[in-house]
Amino acid sequence: MTEKFDFSAAVKKPLIGVAIAGILFLIIGFAMGIMGGGHHDAHADHAPKVEQTAGHDAHGAHADASHGDEHAAGGHHEEFSWTKRVKASLWHNAVFFLGIAAAGILFFAVQYAAQAGWSAPVQRIPLAMGNWLPIGAILLVIISVVANHDLFHWTHEYLYVKGTPEYDPILDGKKVFLNFPFFVVRMVLYVALWIVMFFQLKKNALAEDANGGDQYWFKGRKLSAIYIIIFAVTGVTASWDWLMSIDPHWFSTLYGWYVIASWWVTGLAFICMSVVLLKENGYLKEVNSNHIHDLGKYVFAFSVFWCYLWFSQFLLIYYANIPEETIYYVQRLQSGPYKPLFFINIAINFIFPFFFLMTRDAKRHGLFLKIACPAVIAGHWLDFYLMVAPGILKGNGGLTFIDLGFFLVFGVAFIWVFLTNLAKHPLVAPNHPMMEEAKHHHI
Repeated sequence: MTEKFDFSAAVKKPLIGVAIAGILFLIIGFAMGIMGGGHHDAHADHAPKVEQTAGHDAHGAHADASHGDEHAAGGHHEEFSWTKRVKASLWHNAVFFLGIAAAGILFFAVQYAAQAGWSAPVQRIPLAMGNWLPIGAILLVIISVVANHDLFHWTHEYLYVKGTPEYDPILDGKKVFLNFPFFVVRMVLYVALWIVMFFQLKKNALAEDANGGDQYWFKGRKLSAIYIIIFAVTGVTASWDWLMSIDPHWFSTLYGWYVIASWWVTGLAFICMSVVLLKENGYLKEVNSNHIHDLGKYVFAFSVFWCYLWFSQFLLIYYANIPEETIYYVQRLQSGPYKPLFFINIAINFIFPFFFLMTRDAKRHGLFLKIACPAVIAGHWLDFYLMVAPGILKGNGGLTFIDLGFFLVFGVAFIWVFLTNLAKHPLVAPNHPMMEEAKHHHI
């Protein structure tokens, strides 16, 4: 008999409870924003200052200027409003959860492309994650169109008027690529490619369920290889557009891979946690402690890989000490709202999973993974917060009820779509040619 997941009322009730908590947090956050007036100088508190080194004064001045929402001269002074926090949080969560969905499809594709047998019983979990892609893509496009001036400093037209105090020659030099119409075209192209490839992979997998035969497995391998190549390119360029351009003068050649690593390890943690919870509730009968061990190793290994990229990017910028590069870290290390979060980020995303999941037993038992995986997911949500908030909110950042509320609401919506689609089809692919090998998987 084909195993199917039942998205029952017992599963829905706690999700609804979390969603209500998220909405209450948002109401509290909105009320605090409205009552607090919400308007004050964005540079008045916690504005980081760059200590310029000899020979780099001019570059440092440009770098410092790039992190304002306005050029003070010329009458384009913008005050901070609590609604800007709302837009920043919406963008943060939209990018974060869309990337997790894309990472789920990447895991599915990697298993097919690598001809992996061990993962056959869990392949429907990452595939179901991809159903968030169309919803997440629509949200991303809408938010970017509605909030573009608040999210991206480079969208202000006055920056490109030569001969005015606000003219920014650096951004003018990037205008061929960094202009809003082309930005939207690229965004639509990226998400359209991901969605098309997801539906092709899903269609092939369901055809395999219905008809059997190795031809679907071989076709899945080809489609998977194509998706991996597409995502490797567009995932990097999307990170430049959606995240790095928030700080438009700053750049890092490692940034794209760093962002993909953060998406990837979050997706792995979500897959691992889902498998553990499904197994504990009587599903995934073909899954044993060896499969769970492999998923735990994925989370452990790529937490280390993420830290390798994090440290590599930080170290190269730190010892070069070029102001237009160091401004990114100055803003996160010398600004009150972000400095504690900067160190919590590395602690929760590397130090904790490294030591907590180091032993063999920790990676094989659900108790450990039910602690580690949610911590990794929350930790990388914080990682994305540090990519987004400092460039948009400046010294007015710091986690608020608005941020936590959107995290819970987006999280419940993502899980709801995931579980709804998981329940529509067989939980374990009945005709996967590697299933017999997976039943005897042992490490």
